[in-house]
Amino acid sequence: MRNPRQAARLLLDWYARMRRELPWRGTRDPWRILVAEVMLQQTRVSAVLPYYERFLARFPTPESLAAAGDDELLALWSGLGYYSRARNLRRAAQAIAARGGFPQTFEEWRSLPGVGDYTAAAVASIAFRQPCAVLDGNVVRVMARFSAERGDTASAGVRLRLKELAQKMLDPRRPGDFNQALMELGATVCLPRQPKCLLCPWQEICQAPAEGIAEQLPVRTRRQDQIKEELSLAAVFRRGNILLRKRPDNNGRLAGFWELPAADLLPAEALLEPAGSFRHSITRHNYTVRVWTARLNRAPAGCAWQPVDALASLPLSSMTRKALALLNRPAGASGAKGV
Repeated sequence: MRNPRQAARLLLDWYARMRRELPWRGTRDPWRILVAEVMLQQTRVSAVLPYYERFLARFPTPESLAAAGDDELLALWSGLGYYSRARNLRRAAQAIAARGGFPQTFEEWRSLPGVGDYTAAAVASIAFRQPCAVLDGNVVRVMARFSAERGDTASAGVRLRLKELAQKMLDPRRPGDFNQALMELGATVCLPRQPKCLLCPWQEICQAPAEGIAEQLPVRTRRQDQIKEELSLAAVFRRGNILLRKRPDNNGRLAGFWELPAADLLPAEALLEPAGSFRHSITRHNYTVRVWTARLNRAPAGCAWQPVDALASLPLSSMTRKALALLNRPAGASGAKGV
């Protein structure tokens, strides 16, 4: 490997000039950093920004989140996706509150419920200057290109090599800045497609562009085929209320969420009228969702009337939010009818 000190210096100089101003930067508050890192898992910065300050305004400390109920927690997280993160964050908050203070080392953070290697390394390095490198999707891509790694990055052995490389390059005096700089480089320059190599601080020392293979890396196992499905949801309104069903508390990732009932669950007397459709993706599943309106006087088994005015305070599934947004579109708006 080229001089690791040179690589770290180039990266940190670039980061000082080019980093984005984000609300979780410029702080060493471990709680604010932990919330940011959990929200950012598999989620774009632009999607996190509207949630971050609102969440911290309600839960400014681990103790405040530790005491929160499911409905309030999920309502504040609703629309951000990957809802197990919210429950895991509460579990970590409860453990922090129980121990009477924040962990400091990587090992201590890693021992918290729901906290994995990446989150533990990120918080320990940024908040407590612990010299531990992070490895997320952006860092895997940057390190694979920097070293021209041709192995499959889904392999545990390859990922270990890349993490060891990042650890060798990490500046022990500024580990938090180094980790954030690596992630920023992957998010803004070393992109999955069409990397901006001419803007990269490592353009003279990165091996992949030197070998002409930057766009072929990283090597990843072929994704599984997408599954296409169709769903029909019913929006039933009555005297300022809307008909919803709540998922059981043991019903997987959307446990405890409220959603529109499936149209085929309504009784025969419910006359359905088409309202429009939209597309929705969850991991490998691509849904075409058709929305119907109907009238009913009594709630079917498993459903309940909820005040329309209270929807903002309920944890609603993303699919239900999209369906309600479709109903609120002006007539003739793009996408309001058909897919």
